Amino acid sequence: MNVIVDYGMGNLESVKNAVSFLGKKVIITSSPKDLSVARKIIFPGVGHFGKAVAELKKRGLIEILKERVNQGVPFLGICLGMQLLFEKSSEAKGIAGLGVIKGEVVKFRDKDLIIPHMGWNQIKKGSRIKDKGSSGRGLFEGIEDQSYFYFAHSYFCQPYEQVTLATTDYGKEFVSVVGKKNIWGIQFHPEKSQTKGLKVLDNFLTYDFGYRALA
Repeated sequence: MNVIVDYGMGNLESVKNAVSFLGKKVIITSSPKDLSVARKIIFPGVGHFGKAVAELKKRGLIEILKERVNQGVPFLGICLGMQLLFEKSSEAKGIAGLGVIKGEVVKFRDKDLIIPHMGWNQIKKGSRIKDKGSSGRGLFEGIEDQSYFYFAHSYFCQPYEQVTLATTDYGKEFVSVVGKKNIWGIQFHPEKSQTKGLKVLDNFLTYDFGYRALA
């Protein structure tokens, strides 16, 4: 079954409604038992990095999420859910994220920018997303370069490894899509991004990425 992770933060019902509109079955759950048998996992989120980690710990979800990632289960982090895939965030110093992608999350610092970055913006596909056999290519199948998606965030991810699939310009170029084997993170909200966002969700739930357990 497909699972949306419930850790008390995020547009859970909105994501579920988008998936249901596509004709796909999905459940919202905070049960480690459900996660242990999930076919694909959607990890949404809105809010504070530190509070999200606290809620994940409270529900006993951190270890099962890491376990399922290591078993090769396709895993999609959305907005804060993408940021939580990283090791740490300047929003909550001293608090560790899932750490399945090396890097950190930092705040937009340009004084000329309106923060949060909110509204429609484009993604620029990198070379990795276009490569034949790339996991990102499957996730963005049928979506043109420079397509618009809906963003709402004050922090962005800085990877320390080669995982960048797409970037977005907001005062400076920042990483808006990452991919690492069976893990993907998207900074935008697909459930608010109309046709293009629905296509990303549909690709994730439909595409056979073919990954097995990680070494």
